[in-house]
Amino acid sequence: MTGRAWWSRAVMIGGVLSVVLPLLGALGTRFGIWSFKLGLLVWAIGLLIALICFVGGIVAVIVVFRRNRVAERSSVYLGTMLAAMMVVFLGVQFAGARGVPPIHDVTTDTSDPPTYDDVVVKLRGEGPDINTLTYDAQTLPAVQQAAYPNVVPLDVSAAPAAAFDAAVAALGELGFEVVNADRSAMRIEAVAKSFWFGFKDDVVVRIRPNGAGARIDVRSVSRVGIGDSGVNARRITRILGAIKTRTG
Repeated sequence: MTGRAWWSRAVMIGGVLSVVLPLLGALGTRFGIWSFKLGLLVWAIGLLIALICFVGGIVAVIVVFRRNRVAERSSVYLGTMLAAMMVVFLGVQFAGARGVPPIHDVTTDTSDPPTYDDVVVKLRGEGPDINTLTYDAQTLPAVQQAAYPNVVPLDVSAAPAAAFDAAVAALGELGFEVVNADRSAMRIEAVAKSFWFGFKDDVVVRIRPNGAGARIDVRSVSRVGIGDSGVNARRITRILGAIKTRTG
């Protein structure tokens, strides 16, 4: 790096940090090295650096181009490119969260939501950061209906027993960990885990007779966090789609 100006080095270091810090924040949380709050803080610092580095990098690129600063080209270009990648990633994340309500409990049946057994209750544990499984019937139905009108029960022609088997298979196919499959109660519980942070959400599938067929309801609740960026609603849609495929 000899002969390079300090600002070109700063852009390159900032670009590298903008990639490394979010990765460390996410993976450190996933593997239990630190709490999710600290992980999110490290993540946010990395993205803040990315924004600063991107703006500074654009200025540096202009300077390098106009003044023909050959020694600074590689550092400035690399740092700016890395920062730009993270800014685009940040934009995608915000775009995904924009327009969805800050809720973390979504169900196909807002008047009589499926409940969880003690298996999931024990897995969730206790603590100030753990979301409750008690459904907020005063607030959530109207909010969910406005945001996710298509999250509704699935009616299938298959008998309840066949629908139960299809649901168990569908959850496994989608990569969820089935932790409780109670055929007598026609209830299946599973755990979904996010890729980067390893956040866990709890899913319950309820099957009830509906004429000659069955009605399938699904509920998905995040263990931590206020909002879910629409993840739970999308998960329910995927689950119902997989079950529908298996039941015809």
